[in-house]
Amino acid sequence: MNRRILVVDDDEAIRDVVRTGLEVVARWTVAVASNGAQALTLCSTDPPDAVLLDVMMPTMDGPTTFSRLQDDPRTRSVPVIFLTAKVQPAERRHYEDLGVAGVLAKPFDPLALPGQISDLLGWRD
Repeated sequence: MNRRILVVDDDEAIRDVVRTGLEVVARWTVAVASNGAQALTLCSTDPPDAVLLDVMMPTMDGPTTFSRLQDDPRTRSVPVIFLTAKVQPAERRHYEDLGVAGVLAKPFDPLALPGQISDLLGWRD
């Protein structure tokens, strides 16, 4: 099944690596946003199957973006996975307590990323 994923990260290199991994390995359709505001616009216009969201971004961080997605009935049901370098147990618990679908650590293996996302979301294509 062709999944549609939105990758949100302020680092262009990370967006490119994630996009390539998801498109080449899983053959998913990938859209990208460089900040939370762009993500909100893209999601409300055409909600993806999932969002891979960086935690630390300028202006609007990942948790704030996630909260805004939850506030909008059009995007409330879109699963969000945080992608972060901050993966201490207390931080991970905090993110999970927010209600995200999962947390993935940076650095990551772009070839393993589709499998990790599928496992977190229970996707069995």
